[in-house]
Amino acid sequence: MSHVHYHATENPMKTGILGRCPQCQQGHLFNGFLKLAPSCEVCGLDYSFADPADGPAFFAMTIVAVPAMIFALWLQTTFEVSIWVHLITTLPLTLFGSLILLRPLKGWLVCSQFFHKAEEGRLVRKGDV
Repeated sequence: MSHVHYHATENPMKTGILGRCPQCQQGHLFNGFLKLAPSCEVCGLDYSFADPADGPAFFAMTIVAVPAMIFALWLQTTFEVSIWVHLITTLPLTLFGSLILLRPLKGWLVCSQFFHKAEEGRLVRKGDV
């Protein structure tokens, strides 16, 4: 059995957006829409190191909220529409825009954690140094 050596990604943004493994760039990062796979099916990298927490949701909402608010304000000031028009235009625009960005942003954050060898923070005491 030959031992295959994989070269970690040098571009975590591209690898993450594509949803690929940060170690081999061949395996899949996700097992479904947003659920991380337990490990890479190609190189076997364990994804238990990954914890993007609420980062992807925060960035997606922040990126989408500004254009959606500008659109809602423009729509309201230009046409003076009632609230139901905003419910069928601005609300879906905001929801779908956020959902579209969630997966690529989560992949990017997971690959960045691998690339930068991010770990959980620990307190360092005087005697530990």
